Amino acid sequence: MNYAYIRVSTNYQTVQNQKIAIREYAKYHRIHNIIWVAETISGTKNPEKRKLGSLLSAANEGDTIIVTELSRLGRSMMMILDVLQLLLEKNVKVIAIKEGYELGDNIQSKVLAFAFGLSAEIERTLLSERTKQGLERARKMGKQIGRRPGQKPKKYKLTGKGAYIRRQRIEGRSKLSLAKEFGVTWVTLNKFMIKNKIQ
Repeated sequence: MNYAYIRVSTNYQTVQNQKIAIREYAKYHRIHNIIWVAETISGTKNPEKRKLGSLLSAANEGDTIIVTELSRLGRSMMMILDVLQLLLEKNVKVIAIKEGYELGDNIQSKVLAFAFGLSAEIERTLLSERTKQGLERARKMGKQIGRRPGQKPKKYKLTGKGAYIRRQRIEGRSKLSLAKEFGVTWVTLNKFMIKNKIQ
């Protein structure tokens, strides 16, 4: 399957520019039968809260996703890197027209997938350090820190649920639906599934 993903603002011109660029690219490279996925939502929202989350679930090995530029996938480097790493791990080809990237099932893309994962991990580490510093400042100011009583960390919400999730996936249930059931993000569920070799 060939997908074209467009994240748009309320600016009609922006929508048309993206569509024209993708159509011209597809025509030149003889890419046919494109499924268009468009949404008017901020790139700062997590992928699972956007149509992009459904697209990431639907895309399978051998599929292609075309975007005009990588920034359409998210507004933070970490978000974009996470999405790219996920797609490359699934052997989904990603085409970013503006940057001239064609990331797919080749050694260069595998190296980039590793680099994307490493970069995202570094970004998460830096973010964690900044968060800890902020929490320490808040503690010194006497503010209440920590989760509310009775709440479970997300990683524990999926513990022991592997068999159930596997059965549900075999029956055709979407990742987004399962993530909502367990009260975790799509990304958290997907990482759990990859770790436990669940399709």
